Amino acid sequence: MHAYAWRRRAILAAWLIGAVAVIARAGQIQIVQASTWEDIAVRQQEGAATLPAPRGTVLVGNGVPLSVTRERVRVSIAPREVRDPVAVKQRLTDVLGISSSRVERLVSGESVWNQVGLYSMAVRDSLMGLSGVHVQSLYQRYYPYGEIARGVTGVVIDGEGRGGVEQQFNEHLSGTTGSQIFARDAHGNPLPGQRVTVEEPRAGGEVLLTLDMELQEIAQSALLEAIDEHQAFGGDILITNPHTGEIKALFSIRDKNIAALSAINAPFEPGSTLKVFTVAALLENGLADLNDSIDIGNGRWTINGRTLSDVHVESDQVTLREAFYESSNVGIAKAALVLPKGLHYQSLRDFGFGTRTGIKLPGEVEGVLRSPDRWSRQSPQSLAIGYEMSATPLQMAMAYGAIANGGILMRPRLVREIRDANGRTLERLEAQEIRRVVSPQTATQVGSAMVDVVETGTGGAARIGSHQVAGKSGTARFATGGVYQSGDYSSSFIGYFPADNPQLVIFVKLDRPEGGVYYGGAVAAPVTRSVMEAALAANILDIETLAETAREPPEVVSPELYVELLREPYVPIPLSPELPESEGGVDAVAIPDVSGLPVRFAVRELHKHGLRVTEMGTGDVVRTYPTAGSVVTRGEVVRLRSGGQDDE
Repeated sequence: MHAYAWRRRAILAAWLIGAVAVIARAGQIQIVQASTWEDIAVRQQEGAATLPAPRGTVLVGNGVPLSVTRERVRVSIAPREVRDPVAVKQRLTDVLGISSSRVERLVSGESVWNQVGLYSMAVRDSLMGLSGVHVQSLYQRYYPYGEIARGVTGVVIDGEGRGGVEQQFNEHLSGTTGSQIFARDAHGNPLPGQRVTVEEPRAGGEVLLTLDMELQEIAQSALLEAIDEHQAFGGDILITNPHTGEIKALFSIRDKNIAALSAINAPFEPGSTLKVFTVAALLENGLADLNDSIDIGNGRWTINGRTLSDVHVESDQVTLREAFYESSNVGIAKAALVLPKGLHYQSLRDFGFGTRTGIKLPGEVEGVLRSPDRWSRQSPQSLAIGYEMSATPLQMAMAYGAIANGGILMRPRLVREIRDANGRTLERLEAQEIRRVVSPQTATQVGSAMVDVVETGTGGAARIGSHQVAGKSGTARFATGGVYQSGDYSSSFIGYFPADNPQLVIFVKLDRPEGGVYYGGAVAAPVTRSVMEAALAANILDIETLAETAREPPEVVSPELYVELLREPYVPIPLSPELPESEGGVDAVAIPDVSGLPVRFAVRELHKHGLRVTEMGTGDVVRTYPTAGSVVTRGEVVRLRSGGQDDE
């Protein structure tokens, strides 16, 4: 009995101890740890999600979207949740326009989850409430202009801007995310319709650019055509307003990569296009005159162990003006002998070389401009003709803009305004003068010499019939490992027009053109002309100013009528080819066939060929006098006969 009683008491004690432990633990859980376990329970039944903010819009011109966020819906099917397969199949076919066979696979398949695709927001309301059909809203970056200006805009990857404006203004464009709570089922999956928004997301702000999309399209198309024609490795094109520094078009391509921004991050040795600034320094400091005579001998000159040679010059005695428009290396280098090193360096520095321009894009580099204490004995002559330094295409365009702007260097202006999500202006970026580089008189003299380059020198392929163009061509070898490579060239042309009242500066460069033609005047200058002609035809310039600066005298076609003609839409026809000198000389041109064209279009085509027009009439052109195909001299008057004129 004693042993049995002891065992009973031991069991009872164990039960009592266990009971006390359970009660103590229950008290700990329900009283001491109550809030902790409540949080765990809530987390098991609820989930939290971040709500993405709509990314802000990148705009151009008068508020046209260049990069915009669209709200889209992702439609998915959970076949096991579908209660009325017939109704769901019919609705999917009607609303989404997908085939009945695909609908069958989506709804009746064995998969737990099937994604249908992304659709516009218009389908959301029609699909909401259908059992087994899940509609999720999301944001997608959309570029209305496609690949146009993609290097400038950049892209968005995983919500972050990569390259271009998207990267530069990522924080402003991103906005602020919101938060949401949703209910879970026993398996931890979100329950459809059981969501509560705690904090609404705030949309990102807007950025308004200075780009002109018509000019951007014109420039991009012209450069791509030239690259294809000359089988070039890549190239750059920029169009700026010289008076405000506004970037109107910017496009770079490298090895078929159209998102390259080599216009700001890939400096090059500019070659002869830098001669503009050598001449400007000489004139500004009273060290030379455009009529000074220079002895270039046989076009070869050896100095400090380096031999310079000329390609285009045939005379042994030239003026500084002639040396410039014929792009004489010997002539310009000899003229620069009187230019002190410090003054030479400071002049180039004043034009913006060797320092970043401050454009609001990521990745800009400053190029190379060494101080005189690091020059070799050959450096002064090398710099005079565009070697032993490097500049970005943007630096070159802005420096030429200073000449076009009467000697004042402007800061490049790509961004016009920064706005909030509601379009209210937060910051307006005004045109900004950096410094006066040369006097207006020097700028005018250099500009006149640049006109000679186009009218009679190496830039003749940039000449247009209606307005004078000022410009300079350049051809420079690429160096690899400090060694210049034979047959490896950059071919460039930089110009502005109209020469006497500039509206646009145009920079064009092609890298490593093939096919035997590589001079800037032959490869890049025609691109400049193509852009100028297209810009004139597109009516995107100051028409009144164009009328005032046109070559045609008012007594033949009045400025008022010329202005009226420019306002009309225009589809250009191909230019007739330039005639060789044996068929009339460099000023000879064949009258194009404009019969059947409306008079206003015919007038433009004849103007483009450097011809003048009288007796225009109305309606479509019947014939011209002289007749189409006749060889005449530029500036000749062509009489039009139109369907709206009485028979003679």
